[in-house]
Amino acid sequence: MDYSKLQNGSDIRGVALEGIEGQHINLTESACKDIGRGFSLWLIKKTGKSSGLRVAVGRDSRLSGETLCTWICNAMVQQGLEVTDFGMASTPAMFMSTVTEGYEFDGSVMITASHLPFNRNGFKFFTAEGGLEKGDIKQILEYAAGDCTTNLAAGTLISGSFMDTYANILANKIRSATGEEKPLEGFRIVVDAGNGAGGFYVDKVLKPLGANTEGSRYLDPDGSFPNHIPNPEDKTAMAAITESVKLANADLGIIFDTDVDRAGAVLSDGSELNRNRIIAMLSAILLREYPGTTIVTDSITSTGLAKFIEEKGGIHHRFKRGYRNVINESIRLNSLGQDSQLAIETSGHGALKENYFLDDGAYLVTKLLIELARGKKEGYTLESLISSLEEPAESVEFRMNILLDDFKEYGQKVIDELTAYAQSQAGWSLAPSNYEGVRVNLDAEHGDGWFLLRLSLHDPLLPLNIESNSVGGAKKIASELAGFIANYDKLDAQKLMDFAK
Repeated sequence: MDYSKLQNGSDIRGVALEGIEGQHINLTESACKDIGRGFSLWLIKKTGKSSGLRVAVGRDSRLSGETLCTWICNAMVQQGLEVTDFGMASTPAMFMSTVTEGYEFDGSVMITASHLPFNRNGFKFFTAEGGLEKGDIKQILEYAAGDCTTNLAAGTLISGSFMDTYANILANKIRSATGEEKPLEGFRIVVDAGNGAGGFYVDKVLKPLGANTEGSRYLDPDGSFPNHIPNPEDKTAMAAITESVKLANADLGIIFDTDVDRAGAVLSDGSELNRNRIIAMLSAILLREYPGTTIVTDSITSTGLAKFIEEKGGIHHRFKRGYRNVINESIRLNSLGQDSQLAIETSGHGALKENYFLDDGAYLVTKLLIELARGKKEGYTLESLISSLEEPAESVEFRMNILLDDFKEYGQKVIDELTAYAQSQAGWSLAPSNYEGVRVNLDAEHGDGWFLLRLSLHDPLLPLNIESNSVGGAKKIASELAGFIANYDKLDAQKLMDFAK
């Protein structure tokens, strides 16, 4: 098979189980073993070490995880690596195993497909420098497609554990910041792990810190995900954690995605803390700790968020979609001498400079818990930190399929022509410093908001995001766009047209 088709940006993803019509297994035993061999070859070249290479492997709760773990572990052992199987783990923990004193593995592998359906799975790879880049994954898959081997004697495979150590790092972070052994005593905090790998946070972090966690849900790993998709962006998932907070009268609700690299929250008043709101919350915290720092976000963050960050004394740097894109941009700014403490997508992928620029949902939540405890001492609430955030009255997204094989050229043509068109329209103005697609601001008469049209990173579609500060404004913006979009017969824009009527 063409292994390059398994690449999904800086990850490898594919179908590991039958069960969804039209989706057939491509993460086969031979593919997984070839990928293990490919990673071994890549790691030897990366480190310059020909012996004693140590690799840790973990997996989330997916039904196929244990089988894929066996295959890739055996392949790496065959190539001469010393492999430790950590069993159930989170993606951030697998990175931390490469930098934590006493562990310091040369590399690590996480078996996960994040929030995708039960039949999917994949691999993420780390070294102490962080997650691998697109070019690294391409090289691994090229090695996998070839027949080169390390020619080393067989390595070893042992079982180990790291989640207790990782959880202690998080708990001790909160203890250190608050100066208390049990800083969460008196708080009720509920967690929804979505039957993914995040259930550890209750028993290994919250309870040792004194929190009452009664009312938490779906902590047991179950890769069939019987209750809801483990995804903080999913409406059903957010409704579930909101219900938990209300029923338990909790001070905070926490929700993780499957492999815990993303998180969302619900405040005590039942309001959701995700997308622009969680970015605003973290920005407020970090701008107090690091005045004037730059917050890097993806391209679809709101105008109100930009204003909020600026009013807090920070710099908002709106960049491209893709969690690796925002992280790498923040790292680039720091290398140029511009302090940037936070890189975060509206999806909940957030990475802090103080934490290796690792996108770690549990670490973001840990920052919230420190603030929760501090607020109780000093007389403020989490809600108060974002009380001045101006939120849009309406927000909609349309994902318009491009009905061509050569979709990138066609999609870019639409964007380029819309950019030129926007400059001639009354009440429209191109947003400055835009790094992705075309973003246009519209005055009060023409919809009182903005739209962003961009080309998807991987799929043949043009996502269109519209926000308005006025009720009915989103429809007005859609109506103004509809006439232009109607000229492109290879673009499935029917939902936009229906909305604009």
